[in-house]
Amino acid sequence: MRKILDNKFVKMGINIIESILLVIICLYLLFVVAQRIGNNKSIFGYRVFTVASSSMEPAYMINDVVYVKDVDVDTLKVGDDIAYNGTRGSLEGKLVSHRIIKIEQGSTGRIFFTQGVNNENPDPSITEDQIVGRIGGKIPIINQINHLAKNQYGFFFLIFCPLVLVISLEIAETVIRIKIDKEELVDINSNDEDDSSTEELEKEKEKETTVSEVIKEEVNEKKNEGEKESSNLKKDVVIDEEII
Repeated sequence: MRKILDNKFVKMGINIIESILLVIICLYLLFVVAQRIGNNKSIFGYRVFTVASSSMEPAYMINDVVYVKDVDVDTLKVGDDIAYNGTRGSLEGKLVSHRIIKIEQGSTGRIFFTQGVNNENPDPSITEDQIVGRIGGKIPIINQINHLAKNQYGFFFLIFCPLVLVISLEIAETVIRIKIDKEELVDINSNDEDDSSTEELEKEKEKETTVSEVIKEEVNEKKNEGEKESSNLKKDVVIDEEII
């Protein structure tokens, strides 16, 4: 396992997967935060929405992520895709994304008629104050990520599995590194123990050497004393002989 993780190609592959997953997670979190916290409010003149129905297929599919730009209603024309707040019929209280099919001038302003591309009947007419903005299109990458996240198999195989793989490899590498560090520590301790035992042996040898030297000195001193006594005896004997 250690050899596999130390392989430069394996490391490169892991780094690439980690980078891709990090980018995907950051982008998707940014999208979710923009939707949740923004609460459909304009941020720098833009809003982000997820398509929830098939009324605009094939232009916009279910789960497509689109951005809506704030717009001057006087610039809108037939054929533009817009987002507006429904106030009548089945669309009441809903945010609708449909295409303008006709514009008429009313007494209080322009009146817009819209219809879903995939719908047979047009929507109830709307006024200028109901319009949220013009749909600019799908958001690249985030749109694909959202489709993967909403698809059970796509999320499992393309996001969940690679993420689990990366985390598992990171854990394995960490465990191996810890084991290596422990082995190095054991080697250091064993070396220290060897050094200390060597020092103790040297000290014992020094003690033995010191003791043997002391013994030798004592033996030599005793020899010298014996020689002195014998010489004194000889002198006494000689003196006695002369006295006689």
